[in-house]
Amino acid sequence: MGLTPGREHRSYPSVPETVAEVDTFLDRRLRQAGFPDDMMADVAVSVSEVVNNAVIHGNHRNPQKHVTLDVEIQPDRVRISVQDEGNGFDPDALPDPVASDNLMREVGRGLFIVRAYMDEVHFQKMGEQGLRITLVKILPDGESG
Repeated sequence: MGLTPGREHRSYPSVPETVAEVDTFLDRRLRQAGFPDDMMADVAVSVSEVVNNAVIHGNHRNPQKHVTLDVEIQPDRVRISVQDEGNGFDPDALPDPVASDNLMREVGRGLFIVRAYMDEVHFQKMGEQGLRITLVKILPDGESG
């Protein structure tokens, strides 16, 4: 038995409250689909980090700019895309957060954590329409709810 498939698209203003709104929506939607409780934290932390980065770094907290969320649930996986309206960045150019010079920095670990928790993380520059980060979490064989 797998997850109940479905797709949903949402758009949010670039304000700090958006992170909590996305968390609430995603928790409800994934539970409805039968997503396993023991995997919820991985997805919640990862999506919160990416949405927070989109609001702060991508859109510079400009409420006129939006963060879009696309959720695609398939029987064996969940794919979540977050897109901002910013200029994007090169994820390969980020400093290594576990390098000795960076261990005491207060920022810079978010995408490292996202990559550790999710099965796939894809970055796509959308031209003048921002950056899209797609996160994929795959269920182990036969697991749901």
